[in-house]
Amino acid sequence: MDDELITERRPVTFPPVFGYLRHVTGGLPRHAALVDCLTAYCDRHELALCAVFTERDRSVVIRSPAFVGLLDALELPDTYGAIVPALSHLGPRSLGAERKRQVTAAGARLIVVRPLTPTPRSASLPSASLSFQQQGDT
Repeated sequence: MDDELITERRPVTFPPVFGYLRHVTGGLPRHAALVDCLTAYCDRHELALCAVFTERDRSVVIRSPAFVGLLDALELPDTYGAIVPALSHLGPRSLGAERKRQVTAAGARLIVVRPLTPTPRSASLPSASLSFQQQGDT
């Protein structure tokens, strides 16, 4: 028998993902909480969060500096996708739809930590907390 490690003991590289936040209000504690949300999701799902691009400008331009940075990162070899806390981080509805299209056109997956559709677990929550979750108030 050779001395190679069995599969379970070999170092594994997790698929690289890049975060995107649209954080135009709130302070550093809120931003840190959002980054922690992305980090925790990636840890649970064995993804490597390589960087987080943060949009701080209220303007509604599709190709903002932070979003262009995200698109550039998605072009790196072996990149798995982009991750956002909620779809609202891509911007208002029409802007968000175009940005979503550009992410998927780059061949990347768009991972949404809190999707708009309620999960079976969240369906049992009181309606007040469910409506807060659906608003995407992040």
